Amino acid sequence: MNSSLATVAYIGATILFILSLGGLSNQESSRRGNLFGMIGMTIAVLATVFGPQVNSGGYAWIVGAMLVGGSIGLYLARSVQMTQMPELVAFMHSMVGLAAVLVGFATFVDPNATKDFKDAAKTIHELEIYIGIFIGAVTLSGSVIAFGKLSGRIGGNPVLLPGRHWLNLAGLLTVIYFGGVFMGAETVQAGTMPIIIMTVIALLFGIHMVMAIGGADMPVVVSMLNSYSGWAAAATGFMLSNDLLIVVGALVGSSGAILSYIMCNAMNRSFISVIAGGFGTTSAKPTAAAGGVQPAGEVTPVTALDTAELLREAKNVIIVPGYGMAVAQAQHTVFEITKYLREKGVNVRFGIHPVAGRMPGHMNVLLAEAKVPYDIVFEMDELNDDFPSTDVTMVIGANDIVNPSAQDDPGSPIAGMPVLEVWKSKTSIVMKRSMASGYAGVDNPLFYKENNRMLFGDAKKMLDEVLTVLRA
Repeated sequence: MNSSLATVAYIGATILFILSLGGLSNQESSRRGNLFGMIGMTIAVLATVFGPQVNSGGYAWIVGAMLVGGSIGLYLARSVQMTQMPELVAFMHSMVGLAAVLVGFATFVDPNATKDFKDAAKTIHELEIYIGIFIGAVTLSGSVIAFGKLSGRIGGNPVLLPGRHWLNLAGLLTVIYFGGVFMGAETVQAGTMPIIIMTVIALLFGIHMVMAIGGADMPVVVSMLNSYSGWAAAATGFMLSNDLLIVVGALVGSSGAILSYIMCNAMNRSFISVIAGGFGTTSAKPTAAAGGVQPAGEVTPVTALDTAELLREAKNVIIVPGYGMAVAQAQHTVFEITKYLREKGVNVRFGIHPVAGRMPGHMNVLLAEAKVPYDIVFEMDELNDDFPSTDVTMVIGANDIVNPSAQDDPGSPIAGMPVLEVWKSKTSIVMKRSMASGYAGVDNPLFYKENNRMLFGDAKKMLDEVLTVLRA
């Protein structure tokens, strides 16, 4: 394949990637968006493999690597549960960061990489290598820590070192200093030590950054790392002089940054404050509100039989899913209940908070897997005004996103965070295993309100009982 044909293929792949992102922005078109992305990636890989930059002697290595990587990807796609998708996404981000680091080092030691470059071009190329390895290393280590937090291997509590901001500043200044040393190195041997020191600092920076972020901010972390992986890919494109990698990396990086901004708005948080950390714990004990005052009132338990009766008599029902639904893998039972109620003429809708779950769109993915119709799934802003006219609201495994403290308690850690106002419905039913606080470690006054009922137990088990009673 000559260079002109490869360029045309890259342009076509770029267009398909843009169409893919556009399709993924909407539930109805997401499947088509995925298809565009797969076709675009296939074209991009074939154009690169058979392009002018790859000689025939390297095909065996390329095919072998693709077989190994494809086999691992196929295995993961078939074996990973939907509840494990957040940590899988974090793992994929770490692979992008690792690729950027390895490509950077390989380009640095390759004597042929800069043989045709003049002084200015050589300087720019070395800067690309240095920045690319830095971004890749931060993405790699940060994604590994995110994987550990999301999978439960690392606690969700933020680890806040004394003087952490000064540590970050010192690390950044050190990276800049060794960047100057690296740029001034005359030989590969002279540039090896500064680039290794920078890589170690970048790895430590990624670990420190994500460890300082609490569990409640993990959806923002996932989208932030998605952005970082895009910029790492773009940096790799600069190092390899590959226009498609640059464009695609910029697309992913910018879209991830926009998504991070949306997530932060949904939590009434600034992006800088998320990076600084300090919000979100995994405390098992409810945390008192400001001033040490616990929410007043008594909890009113409810049985599966009572829940079924309330649903049977209702005309308008809103279901608010959370991470507890994902853990219990109750989405299919939720769909069966929804299907039954709709057949009986009940208006059933779903309310999705932007940060519900452990990654952006986590609940949308689970509901789509259970074949819940897209037209009854709504965002928080679309439903909040409808709760006063709702007969029953079922909260399945959600906590912080339905906490009235966000509006009523200025001293709460989640004060100002937009939430689903489920307490305004005639009856709200919260499904939880226990009275433990949510991922933010903040007690929820919703549990003690007069119109609220608590259905304790495993979400799938209790919903199966509700479904049985409904059908009986």
